[in-house]
Amino acid sequence: MSNFEHIVRLLARRQPESLEFPTHTRAAVALILRESEHGPEVLFIERAARDGDPWSGDIGFPGGKLEEEDNTPRQAAERETLEEIGLDLRGSAYLGHLCDIAGSRLPILVSCHVYGSGDIPSFNLSHEVRDLFWVYLADLDSPGRHISAPVQFGGEVLIQPAIRLPQAGKPLLWGITYRFVMEFLRLCRETAADEQTYVPTTHGLKTK
Repeated sequence: MSNFEHIVRLLARRQPESLEFPTHTRAAVALILRESEHGPEVLFIERAARDGDPWSGDIGFPGGKLEEEDNTPRQAAERETLEEIGLDLRGSAYLGHLCDIAGSRLPILVSCHVYGSGDIPSFNLSHEVRDLFWVYLADLDSPGRHISAPVQFGGEVLIQPAIRLPQAGKPLLWGITYRFVMEFLRLCRETAADEQTYVPTTHGLKTK
């Protein structure tokens, strides 16, 4: 059984919570995984610095607001990923989705859809994206990278839980993206405890 097949199982074993807040702006993002020699990796983007953008310069997943053309949050995640990084997720494996998350300081409701990708020959970054990079799932799960730190948001300095990424010079991973990452990591750990089959290692996740 491949890692992707097991992720489908672990996402399908519980019903993700879908929230409805009529006053909130709907958005959707894509958590993209790939299998590598040393374990699964997660794709992140570093957003470009932009005046008026509350997430200017932050680390996140590709994604954005639902538009009139989007029938579902999943369609929005796929459209935005194509627009932002030039990756057509219709050619990738759809693995499932996580629970919706409402912003703690802005009226936004975000859905996260999970995809498994093979080799990607190249990306085409839009002006909204400064950089993209892969991080091993095991690095995201490393306790030594989990901290509380000051971050700036909306002109305020907040003390927030965050992850120090292994890539030198990158901003902290925090906020809604952090919350999605933590949900996914918890799901992996719970499944490992229940089934004794899928566990984090120093080289990612492995199937026993």
